[in-house]
Amino acid sequence: MENYTVSQASLPLVDNPIPNSQIKKADLLPDPESRLDSMEMKEKPIKDSSIPFRDLTDVASKKESIHQLIDKLDVEKNIRYQRTIEDTYCNVYSYDYCYFAKVYVPTVWWTDESLEKILKGQEVEAVFEETVDRIYSSAIHDWFLEWGASFGWKRMFTAEEIQNKVNTDGGIGIICAKRREKGLSGHIVPVVPETDLHKAYRENGVVVYPLQSQAGKLNYNYFSEVRKDWWNDELYSSFVFYYHE
Repeated sequence: MENYTVSQASLPLVDNPIPNSQIKKADLLPDPESRLDSMEMKEKPIKDSSIPFRDLTDVASKKESIHQLIDKLDVEKNIRYQRTIEDTYCNVYSYDYCYFAKVYVPTVWWTDESLEKILKGQEVEAVFEETVDRIYSSAIHDWFLEWGASFGWKRMFTAEEIQNKVNTDGGIGIICAKRREKGLSGHIVPVVPETDLHKAYRENGVVVYPLQSQAGKLNYNYFSEVRKDWWNDELYSSFVFYYHE
């Protein structure tokens, strides 16, 4: 059995655990043209009353509504998440998953100029391709390290730890990896609660591949063993695990 505990040597050195109260979300407004059956408007939240938000009443309702959300987003079939010749959409799916789970991960983020103004206390409106631009998975990896704590994300370090938190508390888990070659896409994947039908992969009772849901070259509503520990692939220079209640 391989050692799946993350060694400190493999972890990125930059990490800011101190929340910054001045920073704010870069969300654009939901748009009816941003739909599951369309490739358009991927930068905007979906406006669709049939998609369930996570029910925060208790742990059972959180987990049940997460699985309802996965079923509704149906990443394996819906057009919004299907790969094209040019691109895959792990970041779009992870954003949608987190948006309806009521936690924040960016799909667009402030430009450097906008960020500077916001941190000086100035009001800046999110305007696509003016004050905000798309952010992709390698940059989201760095976003977690710099800004994750400001939006309630807590860093974790093993597959066992993050799967147990998701199972026990009904929160949101994320694995995000940064591509080694600059300019190429990394990967981002939600870690989801286990069910009777869908399980993490364990060896000697310890989670080595958590239960995940993804868009990518291949789309899976649920997977664990099929992609092994993809985040340790030599394509990636580093990866992070994060959890949000």
